[in-house]
Amino acid sequence: MTVVALVLIGIAAGTLATALGVGGGVVFVPALVVLLAFSQHVAQGTSLAVIVPTAAIGTIIHHRNRRVEWRTAVIVGAFAVLGALAGSRLALSLDAIVLRRMFSVLLVVVAGRLLLGVLRPGPKG
Repeated sequence: MTVVALVLIGIAAGTLATALGVGGGVVFVPALVVLLAFSQHVAQGTSLAVIVPTAAIGTIIHHRNRRVEWRTAVIVGAFAVLGALAGSRLALSLDAIVLRRMFSVLLVVVAGRLLLGVLRPGPKG
């Protein structure tokens, strides 16, 4: 594992996460697994730890520009904590290959939904 690779992954994921609002995991996890041969479990755990400062900085900047709906964030965030407890336990109980397949399916589904949304005419903004 080279520091240069980690720096490049950090810059790429941080930029994409805050510019596109993807949280970074869609970049961090595949990069750590494919480029640095991390296990799926370690990549996901590392990604979650890395997302904390990335999300904090992105939130501060979006807040300064009045682009955060705080009531929604608090409600969703509070219940996301419960989901994180359940999801972490689930991930740790799964075989690495099953977890990687599930993550891959999620990425494909999200990409497909985003692509369909772009291709379909609808309201702008």
